[in-house]
Amino acid sequence: MSSLLGRFRLNSLRSRLMLLVALAITPIAIVTVLGGLREREAAIRASEDNLKRLTSLAAANEAQSIERARQILVDLVSVPDLMGDPARCNALLADVLDRNEGYVNFGLIQMNGDVTCSAVPMLHPVNLGDRRHFKRAVSERRFIAGDYVFGRVIRKHTINLTYPVIDRRGQVVAVVFAAMDLAGLDTFVNDINLPPGSILETADSSGLLISRRPDPERWFGQKISPALSAAMRGPHQRAVVVRGEDGVERLHAFARVGPPSLSEYTVTIGVPTGTITEVAREAQLMSLLGLGATTLLALLAAWLAGDKLIVQRVRKLMTTARRIAAGDLDARTGIEYGREEIGRLAEALDEMAETLQKKEAARSLAERELRAADQRKDEFLAMLAHELRNPLAPISTGAHLLKLLHSDNAQITQTCAIIARQVEHMTSLVDDLLDVSRVTRGLVSLSTQVLDLRNVVDDAAEQIRPLITARRHKVVLELPESPASVKGDHKRLVQVVANLLGNATKYTPEGGHISLQLKEEGQDYVLSVTDDGIGMEAGLVARVFDLFTQAERTPDRSQGGLGLGLALAKSLVELHGGSVGARSPGLGKGSTFTVRLPRHAQAGAQAGVQAGPAAAPRPADAPPAGSLRVLVVDDNLDAAHTLNLFLAAAGHDVEIAYCAEDALEVAKVFSPQVCLLDIGLPDMDGNELARRLRRLPQTTASTLVAATGYGRQQDRDAARQAGFDHYMVKPVNTVELSELLAQVAARTEQA
Repeated sequence: MSSLLGRFRLNSLRSRLMLLVALAITPIAIVTVLGGLREREAAIRASEDNLKRLTSLAAANEAQSIERARQILVDLVSVPDLMGDPARCNALLADVLDRNEGYVNFGLIQMNGDVTCSAVPMLHPVNLGDRRHFKRAVSERRFIAGDYVFGRVIRKHTINLTYPVIDRRGQVVAVVFAAMDLAGLDTFVNDINLPPGSILETADSSGLLISRRPDPERWFGQKISPALSAAMRGPHQRAVVVRGEDGVERLHAFARVGPPSLSEYTVTIGVPTGTITEVAREAQLMSLLGLGATTLLALLAAWLAGDKLIVQRVRKLMTTARRIAAGDLDARTGIEYGREEIGRLAEALDEMAETLQKKEAARSLAERELRAADQRKDEFLAMLAHELRNPLAPISTGAHLLKLLHSDNAQITQTCAIIARQVEHMTSLVDDLLDVSRVTRGLVSLSTQVLDLRNVVDDAAEQIRPLITARRHKVVLELPESPASVKGDHKRLVQVVANLLGNATKYTPEGGHISLQLKEEGQDYVLSVTDDGIGMEAGLVARVFDLFTQAERTPDRSQGGLGLGLALAKSLVELHGGSVGARSPGLGKGSTFTVRLPRHAQAGAQAGVQAGPAAAPRPADAPPAGSLRVLVVDDNLDAAHTLNLFLAAAGHDVEIAYCAEDALEVAKVFSPQVCLLDIGLPDMDGNELARRLRRLPQTTASTLVAATGYGRQQDRDAARQAGFDHYMVKPVNTVELSELLAQVAARTEQA
């Protein structure tokens, strides 16, 4: 009785709508009461809408649970660890299981049906190749909500929800699944009060029960009754009366759990018809006592108050909701809050708008702070590189100058070579640090072309040859006879292979063995670098490609590093659509690093494959093509003087300026043919100095070369826009500088 009275209280939207409907059918209700023959049918019809609405809510609740599982599986497919090392995959799935209630397992099924990865440890091998949900996920290439199963791994009543793992080529390579505990599937029923004797059932496409209240454990996996099965297969527009196996006649409403693409489950709620007619008889008795007065008041309320109490307020809610959806977070309903549904809905809508407004403000503030912090970090890295490169420039130039002036002194020549190697090593560390920063922020753009991986390997081996020679390693290159065509950036791929070879030389004792093998596997080329060095523990193998990760260094290893090379190699390979891997039998047993790159399918002969880089440059000690007038501008006195000595020793006429204003005055008198300009000058930056030099008649045709510690792409772009012809990052490579001056001298002589 209390439930019935609660339904007809006038402080809820539902009761008002039901009242309007009741007023519309009052004449029919009076005829029904007087006739008495259709009393039961009228009561059932009056309950159908509520029952269908309740069934739809139950189906929507289960669909929401399944959709949430589908989203978890979609997110899992995008995680690289899922298809990686099984231990990391198990840990990933176990973490997902811990974070999500209502599930008893997550796992990965290979194409042969073997479960190779599971959140719950498997006591014995499990093969699910015979499961219908697995076969459908592979063939239909979409999310599949499977039928009832009793789990082979976790030994519980479950439904398996599967999603295919599709690689970059569009092939299904595995299936990830979530085993949902059926005990938590229909928790919706716990929040509602069903009349005694009512049942809620959910059946899969085979007619097996995956949910039933009450007594769920007793009914899991049981076949529904034939009468109920026939009703489920029919149209669901109307509720139907079905006699259950317990002999109770119930009014059943049906609803599908989500669209066909989500599941093939059906939910039904059955309420005993005896309970429905009992409530109807009590309502009819009350209606007869006050029929006249109630009818008059109801008609008057519907006419005068219906528009004000319901229609206008709902319109305000709709208008406010549309304004919020359009981005106007200042919108409010203006409706007075109350205990009834519209007032509560208005309060909830206003609270949502206020919360969204606060979150948007916080997000905007956080975004501004993040951008500011990122900008400060970029500026710090650029300044750090500049400050590190500045002292390296005079050291490098001085070493080359000493070697040039004292080439007959073996001790000085050896010392200069040591200095040059250490400067090059320091420069490499700075470049790696900046490269990792750019790659991790997605600021590296690839200049891709079809190229031959054999040429990449040759260039990388040549680049790392001095280190291999110094440590007396025996290196074997196993390359295919035919071109190994891939599409990529030659410079970056050389950097990847050089990093792998350099890593092998660092951790392989002197006189050790290193082998590089390039072979074709399916649609990929696999490049592997194997050494017989110190090897790795299993824990290090799992994180060897992480930033700043290094093996334990012993005092006898003089090669330094920041643990950036392998992380940079991994990021660059992934930018090419490839993958990297590492394995080691254990400490002292060597290591193998692999790079897998997609093979480039090219029709006909490999005419378009890159033949390799240009011919080797001239030696550093080649004589200059001619003498030039060179203006050196740098506020670092050591750098300016060592560069002056080097250029003078090469036969050039050199003038030095330590600030931009002095440089402009010297240029007017000296008329330099080449200007070597630092960017970070005290009075004006080098870009502005370049613009002013271009406007002077004495230097309008001069070759302007930036020699600076700033190496970011944006710095290079700014220099190019300012009028620079060339850009060199300190410490300046004296070989490249000598070649550049020789080219300028040759052009000058031809003119």
